[in-house]
Amino acid sequence: MVSLRWTFLYALFVAVVYASPVQVPLLDVAPEGESGDTDPGITKKKPLHGRFLHITDFHPDRFYEIYASTKDDDACHRGQGPAGIYGAETSDCDSPLELINKTMKWIGDELKDKIDFVIWTGDSARHDNDEEHPRNEKQVVGLNQFMVDKMVETFGKHNGDEEDNDPNNDFVLPIVPNLGNNDILPHNIFRQGPNKWTRTYGKLWKQFIPEEQKHQFEQGGWFYVEVIPRKLAVFSLNTMFFFTSNAAADGCASHSEPGYRQMEWLRIQLQFMRERGMKAILTGHVPPAREDTKTSWDETCWQKYTLWLRQYRDVVVSSHYGHFNYDHFILQDFKDLRKGTKKGKMPNYAIETVEEDDIHAKVNSNYFVDLRKAWSKLPSPPKALSWFEELDAEVEELRESQLSLSQASRMLTNFVKSKKRKQKEAEKKYLKKMGGEFAERFSAAFVSASIVPNLYPSLRVYEYNITGLHQSDESLAFPVSAETSPFQEDDFGPDEDVSIAKKSEKSNKSKKSKKRKYKFEIPEAPSKSSAPGPAYSPQTLSLLRYKQYFANLTHINNDFLGLTAESEETDSDTVDAAKWKEGKHKGKTKPKDHEPNPKKFKFELHYDTKHDDVYKLEDLTMPNLVDLARRIGSFESGEAMSMEDDDDDAGALKKKKKKYKKHKDKHRKEDEAWFTFVRRAFLETLSREELEEEFG
Repeated sequence: MVSLRWTFLYALFVAVVYASPVQVPLLDVAPEGESGDTDPGITKKKPLHGRFLHITDFHPDRFYEIYASTKDDDACHRGQGPAGIYGAETSDCDSPLELINKTMKWIGDELKDKIDFVIWTGDSARHDNDEEHPRNEKQVVGLNQFMVDKMVETFGKHNGDEEDNDPNNDFVLPIVPNLGNNDILPHNIFRQGPNKWTRTYGKLWKQFIPEEQKHQFEQGGWFYVEVIPRKLAVFSLNTMFFFTSNAAADGCASHSEPGYRQMEWLRIQLQFMRERGMKAILTGHVPPAREDTKTSWDETCWQKYTLWLRQYRDVVVSSHYGHFNYDHFILQDFKDLRKGTKKGKMPNYAIETVEEDDIHAKVNSNYFVDLRKAWSKLPSPPKALSWFEELDAEVEELRESQLSLSQASRMLTNFVKSKKRKQKEAEKKYLKKMGGEFAERFSAAFVSASIVPNLYPSLRVYEYNITGLHQSDESLAFPVSAETSPFQEDDFGPDEDVSIAKKSEKSNKSKKSKKRKYKFEIPEAPSKSSAPGPAYSPQTLSLLRYKQYFANLTHINNDFLGLTAESEETDSDTVDAAKWKEGKHKGKTKPKDHEPNPKKFKFELHYDTKHDDVYKLEDLTMPNLVDLARRIGSFESGEAMSMEDDDDDAGALKKKKKKYKKHKDKHRKEDEAWFTFVRRAFLETLSREELEEEFG
């Protein structure tokens, strides 16, 4: 009897072993709140939480000194001043390492077990803002290694898997990094690959880049990760090849340019995603801003990118960027596509290279005013036609007429039909302008604020729709993919010894010669029978909302509230980000024998796009985003104070401000969306009075 029992148990054991897959399985998806088998010998199901984290622009600085000066020449590296233990808020100083440590610990404690993946959009080295401590390659790579180590510390498995031969198996969730303009040397200048930087980051990010894409990454610094295998991929774009400040690249028109190659790669990969029934999130460092006061991408790259977004609007869920440090979003209007772009022909537009200051991205108040002006021109839904008074007049006229009751009834019916027809025509005209009821004339780019406290440290958590995902056998995110892209990437371009001077000379010669139109393949549009994509209509993988968090360093550092400034200067700093900013504690120094006594470090909720009295976004699909942009752009309150007022007469300006103050309550109500937008863009670092003075 005992022998039979053991024979049965042995047979059962053999059956279980041979029924198991040969390869090491990924974690299975389960809905949040459900757990897998509790047997430690069986792989547990890992839940999809329907949330992901966006972090950007850490800018760690090993030279940062507590209570150093925030002045331009000192950069929080020396002297006496208000540099706090966790950073000098609203200044142009970089981040102390203690801020990075506390931030990553807070993420580990509060978010690690509540998110599915992380997008990390670059600038993980300090700025080159101190002549006494010029940056070098060792520093840039060392700071990026420091940030990788913090990711390992926060999201690493720490169970022995990190010691195996598979570097893609070291994290509890996927992390998708991105190259920033300060992650290279010299800053902003990124040459064609393969080069030393693509090779360096290929090794530094070996845990993040899928094995089959590492060769491709060395060619240009771009890749993608299937964060939910066979369902959702996150693309890491190398925006350095689109960046107007990169003198080593010349747009996306010429076939010899890395920008062209990247766009071709993106086109083919998005087509591949469509064929596999997958969706994509696009990420990059430099956002595709295209305003008069700030144009960050070469026009040829912007044109192709926007065309790609239009043609793959059934595939692309959203796009996310950093670099600017201000919290906002951008709309791409497909009506801005040029005729040549839509026909697959593109000249290499002669756009002057913009040399960007290394303090940080030159974004000032006029940039936000430009956004508002553009959004003020968005199509407005037709108001309900007010024809009841006309109906009363019509009834009264018919009553006085000699018409029979049936004739009068017929005329009233025709009157109502006419009004309804006009209403429908107005609605039809509006929907045509919008690209249909799902606003498919537009796409959006979300730009998150930074960790570096040029304002306050900030991060963002998105929530997305996971309906139905747990019903499949798909696995939670790791940088591996079951299929291989049909796109074969060849080596393109020379190594890092390419001379920028030669590149510039070649570019100048091409601009002097007759403009050549470069042909390219136009991506396929969505099938006419296909439903709108997740960016346009609520469905699985659509973004539902985001929560913006910030750390109030003025409160946390707990140093200078109520202290007397040594300087008698009382003028507030300008908001012009093109100049060095000393921060809100400008001129203050610590008293003698004062030791840091900070409060507990934490991020607090700034706002939630859904549960918000002003934004009131049911979700983040395009119709809702366009509606918010329209409300932000509204000028219903009359003429706003111009940011470029040429009237230098102090008395006239004072009179104008007095008149504005008189009607302040009315302005506040009608311009509430606008003031909320810019207030949040600056992370509450400007008072209401400063906002009204700055933006009017």
